[in-house]
Amino acid sequence: MLSQSNTYIRLPVISLVSAMALVLSGCSEEKAETTEIIRPVKVVEIAAIDTSRKLSYSGTVRARTEMNLGFRVNGKITERLVDIGQRVKSGDLLARIDPSDYELALTSAKASLDAADRQVETTELARVRAEQLFAKNVSPKAQLEQATLSYNQAVATRDSARSALDQAKNQVSYTDLKSDQNGIVTAVSADIGQVVGSGTPVVSVAVDGEKEVLVAIPETDIAQFKPGKIVTVGFWSDAALMLQGKVREVAGSAEPQSRTFAVRISLPNDQNVLLGMTAGILASAADAQQLVSIPLSALAKKDDQPIVWTVDRAAETVHSRPVKVTDFIGDGVRIAEGLKPGDVVVAAGTQFMTEGLKVKLASDATQQSAAEHTQLVR
Repeated sequence: MLSQSNTYIRLPVISLVSAMALVLSGCSEEKAETTEIIRPVKVVEIAAIDTSRKLSYSGTVRARTEMNLGFRVNGKITERLVDIGQRVKSGDLLARIDPSDYELALTSAKASLDAADRQVETTELARVRAEQLFAKNVSPKAQLEQATLSYNQAVATRDSARSALDQAKNQVSYTDLKSDQNGIVTAVSADIGQVVGSGTPVVSVAVDGEKEVLVAIPETDIAQFKPGKIVTVGFWSDAALMLQGKVREVAGSAEPQSRTFAVRISLPNDQNVLLGMTAGILASAADAQQLVSIPLSALAKKDDQPIVWTVDRAAETVHSRPVKVTDFIGDGVRIAEGLKPGDVVVAAGTQFMTEGLKVKLASDATQQSAAEHTQLVR
């Protein structure tokens, strides 16, 4: 009887303990279900659209006018009087070829002119005599006409001989190669003992005056260079020297081998700019696409597709958004599609983001620093 009573007493106690265990277990599960992860994040806000890009190319400083001087007659070079880098003035003698044959031709031309002068004198006497006889009716008119014709022919021959003499004198003077303008010798293409033809370049002279930068531009960017365009020119030898240049000339066709276009950029007068210096040009180009820039750390990848994590300010959650990458600049990246001004993008820790994750924005000071970084990479 006592044993049965104890049994009845134990059953309610066991039931009460079980009920309390179930209540505690339910509370624990409810607390676990209501606990959410809120992750602090650093973000950047897309502030503006980058509608331009920078073009950078290198070139060489050259004289705007460079003369390739050669003899106007054929011959063998007997003297070269200048070297590369030497300054010359207008009229200075640069080189000379053997003038012997041209001097002989000059002597022959002088003799021919003397003979022509004697012939004119002889025919003139005959013409005068024929006029006197015809006036006295001693000789017929035909004889006078014949004497006049002979005289005119002699005069024409004399004029031709005089022209030949002048030409021979010029030929002798052409055996001396002289500079037409002040400048500096940049190249010597022939030397003593070499036989050159007329017009063959022997000495190159860069004319004093305006300088320019010669740059080779690929066909993908040549449309961005028009005469009159202002560009910034820097020099490798002096990082502090920066000049504003102007596009003066754009080649109408590409070079056959390099497939690039020659662009000449005029430079303002500056004594620190020397011929042959390496120069770099920086120009802006209008971009047909509207691009935005973000830090490289903001770019992520999902299923081999580049994405960014955008923040919904109202819901304080993050969501992935596919983007189209154009190129990389420094420690930033430019986006062609997927973002617009005003979007808030997670700038760091993208590997911890999941769809719909609750986030808390970092402090204002941190956001300001991130925004400044965004401006730098744009």
